[in-house]
Amino acid sequence: MLRALSALNRFRVIRTFDIAALCGPERPFKAALTAAQKAVRGMKKAGLVQWYRTDRQQHVYGLTKKGADLLQEHGIDSASSVRRVNDMTNPEHMLWASFIAVCCEVRGLRALTEPEFLRELNRGKEKGALVQGLLNVDVGVGNAYKWRALRPDVVAYEPDGATWFEIDRSKRGSAREASLGALFKSMGARTSDGQPLRRIVVLAKTDRILGRAVAIARAKLESKENPLTTTNNVLREIQCGLFEVVGVPLVRYSDGTSSTERRVLGHVIIQMLPTWLPKVRISKGEEHSTGGWFSENYLPYRRPALLGSWPEPRSPFLSGAPDPN
Repeated sequence: MLRALSALNRFRVIRTFDIAALCGPERPFKAALTAAQKAVRGMKKAGLVQWYRTDRQQHVYGLTKKGADLLQEHGIDSASSVRRVNDMTNPEHMLWASFIAVCCEVRGLRALTEPEFLRELNRGKEKGALVQGLLNVDVGVGNAYKWRALRPDVVAYEPDGATWFEIDRSKRGSAREASLGALFKSMGARTSDGQPLRRIVVLAKTDRILGRAVAIARAKLESKENPLTTTNNVLREIQCGLFEVVGVPLVRYSDGTSSTERRVLGHVIIQMLPTWLPKVRISKGEEHSTGGWFSENYLPYRRPALLGSWPEPRSPFLSGAPDPN
């Protein structure tokens, strides 16, 4: 219960589905969802959470003052979120960002949502010196180029660098499409917190949005019009939705010499948001796919073979379970 309440305090709004990922990632999906439903019923009965229905008919929960007081008693700085959740009409994007952060963490990675990493980047800074993005990219606008500060919806930290998540619920306009293409080609660049960018994951809500993201990536494939150079990275398609980003970075040696070497700088991974999972209902007998749960190579992203398999998620209630925070 404390783990679920702590997550609700962190993200401010949550679904039963998210609690299933948080507290039962090692279980089959329906077993994890059943346990989460039982926990939510207990928290509702105890007055620790408040239930709401969004404009999209999603059932979400906010943390009550009683729930916040309970966390305070256990040494966790907390505040009620019911007033904020009551004002939300469609927090779908926020919910999916929270879910992806949870998926990263049950795999043993540290992950931050956009508000969280912005707070970290700007802690102690004066207002005029605030960092606006995690990466600045050079975006083509007409016949000119313009620097833009980009922010991921979620960033996760792996041993080799940062993984950048974009949650695309709606079609991108031309400016955002250009920014995504520039982001793909910026693989290997240092983010504002000093990490090399190694993966960009686009999670699309619909087939059409996914197809458009794939088309943006394919426009960056190596060709006569888009050659690989020391200043121009290119993409190489491994399979549908999976691309390697190839560059020829300059390598400097201790004797003062330098050379360039063609190498894979990272990966672009484009896949569907698992929108079918929140639709699963245990009690109504409705059949919805449970594919993509943690027993498969899908969450938080389909891991390329070059990177090896995901570690199996462990119950957070077992001793020795990872705590990325």
